[in-house]
Amino acid sequence: MRARLWLALTAAAIVLGSATAIVLGGATAATATGPVALSSSRVVDQSGVLSGAQISEVDTRLRALTAKSGVDLWVAYVPQFTDPSAPEDWANQTAQNNGLGPHQYLLAISTDGRQYYLSGSSAGPVTGDELTTIERERVQPALSAGNWVGAATSAADGLADAIAGGTGGAGVDAAGIITPILLVIVVIALAGLIIWIVIRSRRRRSPASSFPGSPSPPPVSLEDLARRASSALVQTDDAVKTSEQELGFARAQFGDEASREFETALASAKAQLDEAFSLKQKLDDETPDSDDDTRAWNMRIIELCDAANAQLDEKAAAFEELRKLEQNAPDALARLREKKANVAGAHDAAVATLTGLTSAYDPLALTAIADNPEQASQRLAFADTLLDTAAAQIAAGNTAAAAVSIRAAEDAVTQAEVLQNAIARTRADLAQAETDAAALIADLETDIAAATALPDRDGRLAPMIAATRAQVEAARPLVSGPAKRPLFAREGLDRANAQIDAVLAGVRDEQERAARASAQLGGLIAQAQGEISAAEDFISSRRGAVGAEARTRLAEAGASLVQARQLQPNDPAQALAAAQRAHELATQAMQAAQSDVGVFQGGMFGGSGGSQRTGTGGDMMGAILGGIVINSLLNGGGGGRSRSGGGFGGHGGGGSISPGGFGGAGSRSRRGGGRF
Repeated sequence: MRARLWLALTAAAIVLGSATAIVLGGATAATATGPVALSSSRVVDQSGVLSGAQISEVDTRLRALTAKSGVDLWVAYVPQFTDPSAPEDWANQTAQNNGLGPHQYLLAISTDGRQYYLSGSSAGPVTGDELTTIERERVQPALSAGNWVGAATSAADGLADAIAGGTGGAGVDAAGIITPILLVIVVIALAGLIIWIVIRSRRRRSPASSFPGSPSPPPVSLEDLARRASSALVQTDDAVKTSEQELGFARAQFGDEASREFETALASAKAQLDEAFSLKQKLDDETPDSDDDTRAWNMRIIELCDAANAQLDEKAAAFEELRKLEQNAPDALARLREKKANVAGAHDAAVATLTGLTSAYDPLALTAIADNPEQASQRLAFADTLLDTAAAQIAAGNTAAAAVSIRAAEDAVTQAEVLQNAIARTRADLAQAETDAAALIADLETDIAAATALPDRDGRLAPMIAATRAQVEAARPLVSGPAKRPLFAREGLDRANAQIDAVLAGVRDEQERAARASAQLGGLIAQAQGEISAAEDFISSRRGAVGAEARTRLAEAGASLVQARQLQPNDPAQALAAAQRAHELATQAMQAAQSDVGVFQGGMFGGSGGSQRTGTGGDMMGAILGGIVINSLLNGGGGGRSRSGGGFGGHGGGGSISPGGFGGAGSRSRRGGGRF
């Protein structure tokens, strides 16, 4: 009855809203607005529905939410959603364009279209159901009353309550209490029908695992403590990645409700891991740390990693009880065989692309992708072996073991796809770098001419001009020669450009300086994004060898890039510094990851430094490098699999992810929002 009444009221509101639009808005069309750029201000009011004082009021309330609950909320008021026109698509696209992470939310309101949507990541601390409740019970009533300020502040209150442990709604009546109980009963009743495998590693706890909780820990040297912290970071990062994959598989197969508690535990574990990575970055930066700080921060890293793993262990144990009930293995096998065939069909094109790049660019420009075809072939061959094993297991009636093989094969196929796609992305990045470098050369030639015309009374200008001219000449063959390195050339040209711009700043007017700074910032942000994506692809497809340093640099690079984008509209100077930091950290992440892989391959193949062995052994080594092969799988896949130390899962293994945290930020796809 309540549901029917709600539908009737909603329909009436839509009809009334349409009639009002016809009467009041027939003469003028609403202004269409595409996804907007967010800034350090938490309010975007393109509709002009707020006064200056109200904007300040809302902005203050949203910043208080950040201080209190650790999440950010932006509110965008626009006349009409367009390109895309659906409120959820518009809000999610805006969030994606601005690099919002799991702890960042966006309330999008179409003031003329009378639509709204609260965008949030499934990996964040507020669940999709809680976001829907906030929309329905807090945001929609305020909007219906024409209270534009109240819609924003009510959303902030709802997020704060949800994070604090409340429902996120304005209140809970009897029906609101009964519904979750019924859902729990239904989930329990259907447990016997749920098809699920989550193999939690019988991971041997290192001494670090019990260190934080021990009442009297033995004395540990700073060096040993640092090693333990780095090891804990790597294990926990792999555990979180594989848990993300497992959660995605569970949600796709069984729906959101069956995996709700696991989703909450994963979000909490990711937040703890992010804090641990931030501490590791502080330990690794150039600022000297006291022994006390070094010890305390490493202990905190271990503590955070242990807590994250404990949460994931607790939830994984409940799902593991259901593994004998696996029933969808045959369908999953058929789908994966089709995907594997598609990825294999794209292999020759990827090889041809790399061959073309090799003929045009210096080998140093292609280091990150030089062995991608070979690595992809190894992953695909390993997937073939696993798929054949799964088919035999299904025929023998052992569907639980078959699911383990299928999940590992899916990870192998996905990694092969990532490796292939990285070649195409590198080609695009190199082409863009050539264009950017050529433009910089032309710009610098103009600057050199302008600087030459200036008086040089103290003789300091001439060396600067000479150095800039030398940098331009050194860059030319790297941009258009037979063995090009345009990314390297662009870095040198950027430095030269910054130096000569400082000299010429005094003779340029403010508008010209702003335009040049904006162009430089946009280029650097794009460059950093490309470098982060390349590092993500490299690390995720070789995660079995990559240690804590590379992962920490990558996580911090993503966070710096988000900061640069947020500062870009209103504080370009600070945004430029953040973008530069993102670029430097992404470069460090790639260098550290390549070093780790080199050490790994040297140990595996006797320090040959050449290409890996082919055949079954080489395929297995490639799978180990990719973090796919674990103990039980090597023994036939019948006894479960490890989640830490690499792991494998249903959806993942690499690819582009949101800035801000390696391993992904979850999905923002959710049915919600509505009209008011």
